[in-house]
Order: sequence, then structure tokens, then C-alpha cells
Amino acid sequence: MIDYNENFPEHIAIIMDGNRRWAKKKNLPIKLGHREGAKTLEKIVRHAKKIGIKYLTVYAFSTENWKRSKDEVDALMELLQRYLDDFAKKADTENIKIVVLGDPEPFNESLRKSIDEAMERTKDNTGIIFNICLNYGGRDEIVKATKKIASKIKTGEIDTDDITEDTISENLYTKNIPDPDLMIRTSGEIRTSGFLIWQLAYTEFIFLEKYWPDFDEDDLENCIEIYQKRNRKFGGN
Repeated sequence: MIDYNENFPEHIAIIMDGNRRWAKKKNLPIKLGHREGAKTLEKIVRHAKKIGIKYLTVYAFSTENWKRSKDEVDALMELLQRYLDDFAKKADTENIKIVVLGDPEPFNESLRKSIDEAMERTKDNTGIIFNICLNYGGRDEIVKATKKIASKIKTGEIDTDDITEDTISENLYTKNIPDPDLMIRTSGEIRTSGFLIWQLAYTEFIFLEKYWPDFDEDDLENCIEIYQKRNRKFGGN
């Protein structure tokens, strides 16, 4: 049973893996796997809010996902836009704040507009902060942060001796968001795949065999229970 008074995670990050394999296992089109994954995500966001999670960050589309077939990428883009347009309305009435992390430039104008509108519509909500990583890559994020810092050095805003870990954190997409306490990855893969490289330094990891469309509220709570039994030392004793 979850202990809400001690060692309760503030921020959970999730790599939602296994949509394609879920579909293939059931002899269904891949796009249906992604669609079921989107339904699962809505359930998990709501449940995370219900049990008091303050931040939920999910890996929805990576910078590497462009390498997939054009048909799958096109289907994903359509699903993402439809999801944002539909869920933003629900999120607004449910006090959920949507934040999109990543580089939106490669997306078409219509999807960029949906991203902007979803964030604008929910920006004043005070419930759970729901971070969606779109066209996101951890190395790309660090490169962009490095360029921002270099630009500030060039203009004399800061000196190289002023650079600290906080300097880097403040120039990442996740500025003002605490690092995740717990990272969950579904589908049995045991790697982070470039997800929040800087931010996951002291995060607790849980890897599940279950495909993302089959992940449910009980799974989320079970992961939190496992997390609460761990002793986070942060490099100390």
C-alpha cells in the first residue's frame, strides 16, 4: 500500500514503450497500438493527479523516431495532434497543466499550433504538471543548453567560471521542474534511450515487462510502492 506521508515521489517520468509490439502481438495495425497507448496515457495522468503526483513527464516522440517509416510517422503526427486538441479541453476542466518539452520546429504548422494552444489553454492550472516530450532527445537538449550558455558567455552575460550544475539545469527544457524521483519504462527494455539524460542522474529506475497499452493504475501504484522501499543515498551513506 502506498505511504502518502513518507518517501512519496513528487515527479515520475515514464518511457511509454511497447505500443507497436502490443499491436503486432494482437495482429493489429501499428497505429492502433499507438491509439491504445494514448488511451492508457490519459488514464495514468488522471490517476497520477488523483494520488497526488505533482509532475508527470512522458517520452512521447523522440528525435530518433523520425527514422521510422513515413506511414508510421504520419500516423503518429495525426494522433499527437488529435490527442493534444482533445485532451487539452479535458485537462483544462480537470486542472491539469500541459507542458510540451522538445524542439517543435520540425513539426508542421498545424501541430505546432495545437502544441501552443494546449499549453496556453492550461497554463494557469494548478494541478499536476503534465510534461509531454515531443521531438525530444537528451543529447540534443544538452547541446542546445550548451549553445545557450556559450551565447551568454559571448555577450558577457556570464563568465566561464560562473558555470555550475545549476547553470546547465537552468538552460534545459526542464528549467524550474525538479528532477524525477522515479522513472518507469515498460516493455522489458532496460535502457533510457536518451530520455532526460541530465535529469535522471539520481532517479530510481523500474523496468517492467508489460507493454504500455496494458499498463494501468494498479501498475503505477505498485511502482510507487517499490520506489518507497528503496533507500536513495544521492552518493552518500
